[in-house]
Amino acid sequence: MSFHELLTRTVRAPDRVIRFGPHPDQVIDVHLPKRETAPPVILLHGGFWLASYDRSHTRPMAAALADLGHPVYVPEYRRLGQPGGGYPGTFDDVAAAVDLVTAGRRGVVVAGHSAGGQLALWSAARHRLPPSCSWHGKPAIGAVVALAALSDLGEAFTAGLGDGAAARLLDGRAELLGLTDPVRLLPLAPGTRLALVHGVRDRLVPVDMSRRFAARAGAVLTEIQDAGHFALIDPLSAAWPAVTRALAPAGRQEAAGVPHLAGRARPGPAMVTTTR
Repeated sequence: MSFHELLTRTVRAPDRVIRFGPHPDQVIDVHLPKRETAPPVILLHGGFWLASYDRSHTRPMAAALADLGHPVYVPEYRRLGQPGGGYPGTFDDVAAAVDLVTAGRRGVVVAGHSAGGQLALWSAARHRLPPSCSWHGKPAIGAVVALAALSDLGEAFTAGLGDGAAARLLDGRAELLGLTDPVRLLPLAPGTRLALVHGVRDRLVPVDMSRRFAARAGAVLTEIQDAGHFALIDPLSAAWPAVTRALAPAGRQEAAGVPHLAGRARPGPAMVTTTR
């Protein structure tokens, strides 16, 4: 499956749209379940932070998660190629959206795909930022599920992934990696469950990036042998069950025999599972 195939899927419109700023892309789509039986999910889309990729390609995933009982919140954010996109506006918007959704809640899952995975991991590491930083915060995130995540922003910066998108995100300023790179901000907030899922056949974000991040963070990594980049956000793909298991609360994972490792202050050994 491809990015363009996801765009052709017929899915229902969001139940609500929440605005959190004056820019047209400072909005959050809300997909509500018929009956809430699972934790709320904030779903951060990818696309190398580029304006040409918006939240619309995640609607099949958002609708499928709502059908599983999750209230799903899909923020849009200012992106490269539009006013305010990149540093600092992209991070301003994601921080504002996450804080808005998590306020007054507990156990919210933040899931992110590709560049959205970088933003999801960063969201759960904002307690590590200097108190003087406007992004510093401790949102009530119960779990992070990083799907084919650009978890090492420094590697993406130096390797020129996405035609140099990471360097453009930071305006070419490598010194900003200390405030924006998830791997440099580890550990995540205490008690935050962390799961990574990555397709071995991913040609856009190498699976080795998730392997190294999992080892550094002491996190669960599920590798899917026959999956590429976009299979992880496609509810019709063979990879989808692994994604839903990663999103499940720890008790449900263990009941189903899925390995679980809670976030910890000191990294432990990575746990890797392989599936087809």
